[in-house]
Amino acid sequence: MVPFTMDRFLRDMEYPATKDDLLREAAREALSERDRELIESLPDRTYPAGWHVRRALAPRTIGVPREPVLV
Repeated sequence: MVPFTMDRFLRDMEYPATKDDLLREAAREALSERDRELIESLPDRTYPAGWHVRRALAPRTIGVPREPVLV
């Protein structure tokens, strides 16, 4: 499952977005290093919607603990 911070980032991202777009916005939003590494591991292509990014990330996030949600 995609970590919470990544989920929020992907939900707020404008699409379509390239891998470079995602990396630039991830740096601007100060996502964690782990989240930026996940984006860096994506295939270099254009993603029409957030669920396409989530689908590409799914095999990379299996077993990755979710960050706690602060209420």
